Amino acid sequence: MPQAAVTLISPAGRQLDRAVAQLDGGCTLDAPGAGSYVLIASADGFQPQAATVVVGDEPLAHDILLAGTSGLAGTVRAAGEGGPVEGAMVVVTDVRGDVLATGKSTEQGDFAFTELGPGAVTVAVSAPGHRPLALPVEIGGQGVTRVEAVLQSGAVVRGTVRAGATRRPLADARVTLVDAAGNAVATATTGDDGAYAFADLDAGEYTLIATGYPPVAVALTVAGRGACGHEFELAHPGE
Repeated sequence: MPQAAVTLISPAGRQLDRAVAQLDGGCTLDAPGAGSYVLIASADGFQPQAATVVVGDEPLAHDILLAGTSGLAGTVRAAGEGGPVEGAMVVVTDVRGDVLATGKSTEQGDFAFTELGPGAVTVAVSAPGHRPLALPVEIGGQGVTRVEAVLQSGAVVRGTVRAGATRRPLADARVTLVDAAGNAVATATTGDDGAYAFADLDAGEYTLIATGYPPVAVALTVAGRGACGHEFELAHPGE
């Protein structure tokens, strides 16, 4: 790597010598004497690297490998009509789960992160009204890696639980959503207004069960963005 800058630093942080790599990538720096030093190499378009070297009475040969600066860019759009999703949260994590970068998509649904190291990452995208998405991405050694995130609309089921006789909203009623396989998907407790809601649901067949009085169960088909306004009436027998 010709023209790479190589600097020799003392343990106290003082610059001792500096050189520019020749056509073969080689260069020579003078150390004031035997001891431990820090060697720093940098070049345009590459991530700088630092290494500790221990110099003795004889000249020391030490190689430094520079990795190219990479980037990640992409677009967030909605499934179906394919329109851009503005304000989607985009989070990039490494294989250990550490967050490398975060940002939000623009009005055109675009996002970009520069100076990410090459390697495997996970791109997690979330936006209101859509189901979250996680994509495995391999960032290349140089240049910009592009990715497209297509978010599915999350279905929403909401409604109100009321007392059968008075029609007043029932607080603290328990509403459970059960899928077609009989698994409890989610549970909600109504507030003072008797309202409940479930979000980020897949389309399909469900059963809603409301308890607080003798339980009431209803079958529900969720399609598209979901069913809204389903009311329960709970009452004791004879009321």
